[in-house]
Amino acid sequence: MAIDRVKEYFRQYQMEDRIQELALSSATVELAAAALHCEGKRIAKTLSFLVEEKAILIVTAGDAKIDNHKYKTYFGAKAKMLSPDEVESMIGHAIGGVCPFGINEGVVVYLDASLKRFETVFPACGSSNSAIELTIPELERYSGYESWVDVCKGWNEESEKILK
Repeated sequence: MAIDRVKEYFRQYQMEDRIQELALSSATVELAAAALHCEGKRIAKTLSFLVEEKAILIVTAGDAKIDNHKYKTYFGAKAKMLSPDEVESMIGHAIGGVCPFGINEGVVVYLDASLKRFETVFPACGSSNSAIELTIPELERYSGYESWVDVCKGWNEESEKILK
């Protein structure tokens, strides 16, 4: 099971006990927020894409959506999400539990700027009923991220209105 892979990953940091296995499903932002008793925007959802035939992950805030123009500008290609079958085989976790921990070798992880407004966030841990609360510096450390990106919309509309 993928959650066992994530537990093993965190064991090297003596953090496996921080993984929360929930009685309720956390497979979507809404379900995770309800199960964790937090705002949906603090759920760190992990989206999987194909760029030049390679799988990448982008971890975003729960209220953020991929902005196709920003994505294409950064990655030089149209956003193409992996199919459910591709997600499990290419990433190592099934949809509903995708996270940047304990993933297949060669998968590059990016963190979206939408996460920077929070002290802590809740990414999944390999199953549809798991999560871990991490600070942003912890997320940076344990995700093995390549870089921060700004490829989302919908989360900062108030600040966008002020700038216009």
